[in-house]
Amino acid sequence: MFDYIKGTLISKNHPYAVIENNGIGYSVFCNARTLGLLDDVNKETKIYTKLIHKEDSMTLCGFCHREDRTIFDILTSVSGIGTKVAMCLLDEFSGSELIGAVIEEDYKLISRTKGVGAKMAQKIILELKDKLTSLNVSSEITAEKINTISNNISKETILEVQSVLQSLGYSQQEYKGALEISAKNSKKDDSQEILRQTLQILSNS
Repeated sequence: MFDYIKGTLISKNHPYAVIENNGIGYSVFCNARTLGLLDDVNKETKIYTKLIHKEDSMTLCGFCHREDRTIFDILTSVSGIGTKVAMCLLDEFSGSELIGAVIEEDYKLISRTKGVGAKMAQKIILELKDKLTSLNVSSEITAEKINTISNNISKETILEVQSVLQSLGYSQQEYKGALEISAKNSKKDDSQEILRQTLQILSNS
């Protein structure tokens, strides 16, 4: 219903932020990490939203980064994970940190989140990893281009990062420049680190 809200931040008292746009104050449910990333009160801010509609309530959830909202959607598609647990996971970890833990299959790290045990963490890894890496992508960054960018980065790593980025809703046109910069700056063949740098660049653009 709402892709994002851009307006004046009126207040941010955990777990809600109030953003005014055209005379309407939107109460947005946020975790502590998101509230900490928002601008100061009385300044203009932008927040990506997801409307959760239940029989007895409607909740507008907020995220500072588009990929966090996408990860939230994937998390809540896992049986047994509701809004509260998904928000707790994205409070404990940034989007790139959570993706990294999933790719590395580090269920012990994920299970440190409140309300997430070892079995649930393993289930999250199983379902999330499949959804994030199942896309078949053709790299616009050719093997020759990779070698020009950095001798350390393999084509397989670039393709893995591209698959995750596209699963998060980014087009090749959107992420190509950021990915090339991250590959150039990376000192080792590490998909998690390259993904983290790429998402950081995209979030700041």
